[in-house]
Amino acid sequence: MSRSSRMASLQLLTLLFFFFFFFFFFFTVSKSIDVSKPHAAESLDINLIQNFGSCRYTVIIRTSCSSPRYTRDQISLSFGDGYRNQVYAPRLDDPGSRAFERCSSDTYEINGPCVRQICYVYVHRSGPDGWVPESVQIFSHSSKAVTFTFNTHVPESIWFGHNYCNTI
Repeated sequence: MSRSSRMASLQLLTLLFFFFFFFFFFFTVSKSIDVSKPHAAESLDINLIQNFGSCRYTVIIRTSCSSPRYTRDQISLSFGDGYRNQVYAPRLDDPGSRAFERCSSDTYEINGPCVRQICYVYVHRSGPDGWVPESVQIFSHSSKAVTFTFNTHVPESIWFGHNYCNTI
């Protein structure tokens, strides 16, 4: 093989490599979910809750100042770790307690299975008012405190939130 044909082969191979890299990058990165922004859960099965121990969590939910003044929405919460340990807190709302009012913070003590490092949280909202959370902060003795920022409308009747489990 002559030197010029080896150079042409090398150039063609380099061109194919860059084409493949661009194609791979474009179609994988452009379709990935930005985990820094809240999103719909791809799959969240609250029936898979495991009961390994019993731990206590303090959850502070801040309602955005852009939320309605009060809400009749039904609010549930699920959070967990990357090992499929999950805590589910159904129906945190209580209209009689003035929970989830605009510009307010509500604190809940939740008992559930022990999780390692909390890396996801999802909120489920159903109702007519369009409640808007600002943030969810979770404290535990078995995990570092974590804060998940929302500042956006939660769509109705889907699990919506953050999942950082694959990024840590």
